[in-house]
Amino acid sequence: MLFDLTDLRLFILVAELKSLTRAAERMHLSLAAASNRMKELESRFGMRLLYRENKGVLLSPAGETLLAHAQQFMQQLERLKSDMQQYNNGIKGHIRIFANTTAVTEFMPEVLGLFLASHPQVNVALEERLNHDIVRGVQEGTADIGIAAGPVQGQGLEIINFSTDRLVLATALGHPLAEAGSISFAETLAYPHIGLHEGSTLQHFLNKVVVDSGDRLHLRIQVRGFEAMCRMVEADVGIGILPQSSALRHSRNMRLALVELTDLWAVRERSVLVQDLEGLPAYARELVELIRTEAGRQNP
Repeated sequence: MLFDLTDLRLFILVAELKSLTRAAERMHLSLAAASNRMKELESRFGMRLLYRENKGVLLSPAGETLLAHAQQFMQQLERLKSDMQQYNNGIKGHIRIFANTTAVTEFMPEVLGLFLASHPQVNVALEERLNHDIVRGVQEGTADIGIAAGPVQGQGLEIINFSTDRLVLATALGHPLAEAGSISFAETLAYPHIGLHEGSTLQHFLNKVVVDSGDRLHLRIQVRGFEAMCRMVEADVGIGILPQSSALRHSRNMRLALVELTDLWAVRERSVLVQDLEGLPAYARELVELIRTEAGRQNP
């Protein structure tokens, strides 16, 4: 075996503290024992991992690679311990989901309400992430299920399209664009926008569109969700871009005008991402099917 957990913990501490002495103290090891462990680790890999200098310890390129894998391994180990501990509390299953803004705020609350009512011994962790983080999370196994919108490419993933949604412009009824009928995103940039928070998948996407076009997006205010955006739009604080499904729902109770965006990217496929659908536990496969059927019904 190339290493044990003590080796990895010690190596990570040495890298973080840049000191073999301090790392040994933190691990309650003698300096000689810690030094021998690092030498043996280098011997097993057959390459230098650490440079010992007067100012402290530096990692070699190989050491940097080992550090990245060691940190990821320890994070996975902590997740394993946490997930297994749940079984002592009566939990018989755990699903971790990385999803975009629309999924987290719009349809997953209803989906999870139905799912958890029939699976009381399954625990679900739902985290809002950017598209590239969703793809990477499922690829690396830190997420069991991913939910994304728009073009998705992920080597080694099963991509299951479950619905199509369209981005639209929402304005106050008296706004100059309210009667436009249809408009390009570029034409909306002459007016102040209501944006979502910086961690939002949709806001990240729109920011990239603006940067790529060389134009500028005037964000008057940023909010945490689509309901808050629509309330700001209704008050004529600014205009907003949001999914049509959400815009229609909020327009039933708010005085909003909805204008079609002519940009090709405004039409987006919604997808569930998994490594291997058949390899998931039965309850996780049931959740995927529920997302496909229930979220699909919300499509206007």
